[in-house]
Amino acid sequence: MSEPTCQRLAPQQLRDWLAARPGALVLDARETRHHAQSHLAGSLRLDGRNHERLLLAEPKRRPVLIYCYHGHASQTWAGMFCDFGFTDVADLVGGWAAVDPQDLLQGAVAATDVLGASIALPAVPSVPAALAAWLAAEGYNPMRPDLPGPHGNTPLMHAAWRGAHHAVDALLALGVPLDAENNDGNNALWLACVNGEPGLIRALVASGVPLDHVNLTGATALMYAASSGKAEVVATLLSLGADAALQTQDDMSALDMAATLECLQLLRAHAKRAAQPA
Repeated sequence: MSEPTCQRLAPQQLRDWLAARPGALVLDARETRHHAQSHLAGSLRLDGRNHERLLLAEPKRRPVLIYCYHGHASQTWAGMFCDFGFTDVADLVGGWAAVDPQDLLQGAVAATDVLGASIALPAVPSVPAALAAWLAAEGYNPMRPDLPGPHGNTPLMHAAWRGAHHAVDALLALGVPLDAENNDGNNALWLACVNGEPGLIRALVASGVPLDHVNLTGATALMYAASSGKAEVVATLLSLGADAALQTQDDMSALDMAATLECLQLLRAHAKRAAQPA
């Protein structure tokens, strides 16, 4: 029996890997709505509800490819499939964000000749000229406002960090992904908190950017603001309903991390109000 192997595929290796394994089980570990927008054809959504069935029912010799947003969750899933005895498992470094679907079709008469199935190309919205110019100036693809740049930061994250309200508003109007994460697992709200402008924070939360998102170290934006002594940001996040009771893997809350007296007082007052009976 073959020894289980876990391979990390670079995006440029994806086409050849799939071509050599036409019967592979391709699993998409992103959210349903993002899978619906663009995905590898034939891929199956992987989540906490169907993984046990796949692990137990699929033949262990069947090749498995797993991809997610940026290649973090997929690596964990791939390790799980290897632990269950699957002998040919791969995940995608950089995730779907690193893939240009057009690259998969280069040199092919038809997609089916290469992949055994077609590629569902992402819908690219019409980018306003002013936003396209800003994207190009900041080093992003002016026609693909959904694609990340250095460190996995999306244009929305970068605009939030820069405090570029006009770019944030334009990106939100285009419907760019709101739950995207960079290489540290931070979302656009975290970057807005680094900038520190309350109006920007409120705009992102009102648009649906997750308020209590937890990054790779188990920290939330509220924890970051408290530990950085950003009292105005702490007050803004609390007013928006941020959960101050959340804890890191080391059982540290935002209150435990408060770096200044003002942040400490804000969080203590919030905790006192939360403890009062309704």
